Amino acid sequence: MKAPPFRYQRAETLADVFRLQHEGGTNARLLAGGQTLLAILAFRLSAPDTLIDITRVPELQGITQNADGHIRVGALTTHRVLGADPLLRAHVPLLAEAVPLIAHPAIRNRGTIGGSLAYADPAAELPACCVALGATIIAAGPDGERRIPADDFFTGLFTTALADGELIRAVEFPQAAPGDRSTIVELTRRSGDYAMAGLVAHASAGAGVRLVYFALGPTPVDARHAAVALGASPWTPDRIAAAQAALDHDLDPPADQHGGADMKRHLARVLLARALARLDGSMKAAAA
Repeated sequence: MKAPPFRYQRAETLADVFRLQHEGGTNARLLAGGQTLLAILAFRLSAPDTLIDITRVPELQGITQNADGHIRVGALTTHRVLGADPLLRAHVPLLAEAVPLIAHPAIRNRGTIGGSLAYADPAAELPACCVALGATIIAAGPDGERRIPADDFFTGLFTTALADGELIRAVEFPQAAPGDRSTIVELTRRSGDYAMAGLVAHASAGAGVRLVYFALGPTPVDARHAAVALGASPWTPDRIAAAQAALDHDLDPPADQHGGADMKRHLARVLLARALARLDGSMKAAAA
């Protein structure tokens, strides 16, 4: 199918974006990587009057380290760059592990972190990574910027805490501390498909582990009961079993084309065991 007719405008600065949004009103949409938007247009699921191209806006680009040590990633950073950038590989290595799981190379070459977070697909990898790592989303609008913890950013199915007229300017990640370990695991029918179930696990040295599931709810799901049952490493078989049982209190997965809720909970328990085995292996390797 073909997209409906629309007017195309290109913004050169962030001020241009807000001006064009104001002129376009509620029927204007932002175009960055376009990997989701163009498909939506092709299926006539959306018919905006105006597309505002933001790909040349310099304020939305770049990867830098702040004075406080946090790593700031511009919203236009593509998935491919997320997986290859040396600063991110050194200080936020989870992203490099997650990127190969995102769709296919053609998508990763064009899709952006800002677009992925703003679309808030519950089966996407990057929203769960941001929640597990305690990232902060920098939102910008005509009246200035505000900082939104990733925990508060994803408010429902395909919905976020962005206000009308706001866009994601950047994402800030705390850099990994010595002894921190993270991993991401997922189950798909075929390579590149959306996950049937996925889990991001982030363990802090001397503390517990954070378990954030994706594709098992309308937003990334922070499995706090399971994390409490698990505690800090080392993780014994009894504690792993207790954490798996506690997932029944954390997860209420919807049935879909992949299977029912009971099957989804089973997949969640399988992924928990796999993620902990990976974390355990990486911790032992670092200590050797």
